[in-house]
Amino acid sequence: MKVAIQGELGSFSHEAAERMLPRCTVVPCARSVEVFDRIDNGSAGAAVIPIENTLAGTVAEHADLMLARDVFIQAEYLLRIMHNVIAMPAGRLNSVRRGLLHPVAFDQCRDFFRRLSKIEAVPFYDTAGSVKHVIANKLKDSAGIAGQKAASEYSGNILQAGIEDDKRNFTRFFLVRKRSRGARKKKGSADYHDLIPRGANKTSIVFQVKNAPGALFKSLSVFALRDISLSKIESRPMRGRPWEYVFYVDFLRGDDEPARNALQHLGEVAEFVKVLGIYPAV
Repeated sequence: MKVAIQGELGSFSHEAAERMLPRCTVVPCARSVEVFDRIDNGSAGAAVIPIENTLAGTVAEHADLMLARDVFIQAEYLLRIMHNVIAMPAGRLNSVRRGLLHPVAFDQCRDFFRRLSKIEAVPFYDTAGSVKHVIANKLKDSAGIAGQKAASEYSGNILQAGIEDDKRNFTRFFLVRKRSRGARKKKGSADYHDLIPRGANKTSIVFQVKNAPGALFKSLSVFALRDISLSKIESRPMRGRPWEYVFYVDFLRGDDEPARNALQHLGEVAEFVKVLGIYPAV
């Protein structure tokens, strides 16, 4: 199966994709929107995308794209993120003056750049891409900040390992696929029923509350009334609709009767509800 990722080969998304689907063919994409375009046009059978990091928080663009696009989450994976200073094979840390890294990676390595103020943090489009750029252009005064896989992929030299601020630094990845269009569905089931994997016990949704007093309380009560535990809730602004917000919620139930009843009830009190995925929790 071809699996689209945002970023270059050697990126953390590349590593996550191979761990989730060991025999997949990874298709690198320059931009996140291209990843979702490939799912939509069928040039990739699935995608592996980072959705949140324990230090940097939610990847906002991916949250927005999952709302806008016709995709379904089938699995999640937690990858330990270790950032490394990677330079030319003969490079030395005291020669590095520029550290090229993705802005999200910078949010995870602020202490390193605070301590080594002589190294300027330079924003780059991709973690692995920063290493590829340094090696390809033989930049002796620069280093890429990326994972060990990037060093292996581009024959870089790790000058310092584990520069992230917290050693409990994890990124949560989603495996997403295109929803079936026009698929025949069982009576009473949703159009994504055939995409739900075995052992699914976690659900991700997004909904918008009505502009009325107590609307959020009523929306969340549909889960409390059925003893359904929420593992995450987060609000996001709606693109193109100033001062309007949606809520992203994860709850710890699969496609069972209490969950279906809760979603039906939520649909009655919310402006809209979209099920983003039902998958096994890790």
